[in-house]
Amino acid sequence: MRKLFEAADRYVETSDWKIIAVLKFCLISLGVILGMEVKEKSRKPVFIAAVSVFIATYIPLMTRFVRIFREFRK
Repeated sequence: MRKLFEAADRYVETSDWKIIAVLKFCLISLGVILGMEVKEKSRKPVFIAAVSVFIATYIPLMTRFVRIFREFRK
């Protein structure tokens, strides 16, 4: 667990404001997905938008994190 936190620290250290902004969008969209309290007829478009933002931000963020984590483990 310690190595995971150290890798996360390194990830933040090597990130600029744009990466942190994308991370925040990713987390916001995840929060929308998990906490949807929208009327039934509006639920599907909100869900699709939130999932799209989550996928578009999560994949690049995790790809970068895994690369840093692999370098850190060596």
